[in-house]
Amino acid sequence: MNQPNETTHFGYRDVPLDDKQTLVNDVFHSVASRYDLMNDLMSGGMHRLWKDVMITTLNPPRDDSPFRLLDVAGGTGDISFRAAKASGAGFHSTVCDINTDMLEVGRQRAAERHLDQQVDFVEGNAEALQFPDKSFDAYTIAFGIRNVPRIDLALKEAYRVLKPGSRFLCLEFSTVDVPGLAKVYDLFSFKVIPQIGRAVTGDADSYQYLVESIRKFPKPYDFGEMMRDAGFARVNWQVLSGGIVALHSGWRL
Repeated sequence: MNQPNETTHFGYRDVPLDDKQTLVNDVFHSVASRYDLMNDLMSGGMHRLWKDVMITTLNPPRDDSPFRLLDVAGGTGDISFRAAKASGAGFHSTVCDINTDMLEVGRQRAAERHLDQQVDFVEGNAEALQFPDKSFDAYTIAFGIRNVPRIDLALKEAYRVLKPGSRFLCLEFSTVDVPGLAKVYDLFSFKVIPQIGRAVTGDADSYQYLVESIRKFPKPYDFGEMMRDAGFARVNWQVLSGGIVALHSGWRL
């Protein structure tokens, strides 16, 4: 149970812990319809390459072997669609997201791609998943875990729902470790991205939060320790694009 005065960060603001999820929901309600376009504009299309690395690392079976993926915070379905394309006939993904607007965009995209039989969409909270123990062959979360108020609970839930021998993969923004790139990245993040958000979605504040939330996310080593605390083994991470993002991996053994 939370302490009465327990707080967490919402970007650079301290807010009551129980308020963060509502605030995050408001952000994604605001940007859902233009979320994928904004990803392209904010990353110069690089998010596609980062997600390709995630799917290659996931390496789902290409034959008819059954393979159940849980894609958390995957509202618009991008990771699941990529995984389905890389998989055989035994593949099925459940997209679990707390935001109804993002899920509706995902369902529409699945139908357009004729993937609605392979990918389904479920409203749910990463901190308290509705799925049975040991029920999935892999768990992915891309650019979503930093928005979870209690990351430790989300990691424990990820471990719980994975079958023994299955893998957890988390793609998340990280800490730029190239000095010259760090300055350019900060300038682009704080001066340009909110203005792109204003022009495309009419909402600069949501993108200001998203930029700030990246800076508050733990560094790779610290996040790796959180994964180990949740029970994961063989924890490692791959830094991409000079540290702009990192792909974290752990196994339930």
